[in-house]
Amino acid sequence: MEKNKALFSFIRIGISVIVILVVVYLGVKLSLVAYDFGYRVFTETAVDEAPGRDALIQVKEDMSEHDIAKLLEEKGMVRDANLFYLQLKLSIYSGKEVPGVYTVNSSMTPKEIMAAISPEQETETLETESTSAIIDTENTQTGQEDYSADDDFPADESDAAAEDNADAAGEE
Repeated sequence: MEKNKALFSFIRIGISVIVILVVVYLGVKLSLVAYDFGYRVFTETAVDEAPGRDALIQVKEDMSEHDIAKLLEEKGMVRDANLFYLQLKLSIYSGKEVPGVYTVNSSMTPKEIMAAISPEQETETLETESTSAIIDTENTQTGQEDYSADDDFPADESDAAAEDNADAAGEE
């Protein structure tokens, strides 16, 4: 009877150790896959080196972002549809895809592809940059400087004269 108890305890401990090892192994594998996926979200490169190959992509009005990602994967423009979908969701281009036919190239990065299928966002960014450049150019040409709300503005000569007149009037 003692032998049976000892054998049963030994088997139970052995099974527990095996279960723990399997759980640790699966945890490590899952961690590596998750890390690789997360790393690729921010560092994904183009599928091919330049010049790559062109493909026509038709974005329809009823297509979801995941449908667009699957289409790009089918055409060989991105490596992983799920990865591209996540990149698109995390980008400024999310929800701004415009229906139409676009030529994309396999040497384009995912961000460049997103910009190509979201021309409104690209235009807004360019307009903002152009407006800033125009304002900077005008200020440089007129000799104006940029001041923040916390900066002391240089006193205008007419302001100084008005203050002197007010002080003189107050003394009399």
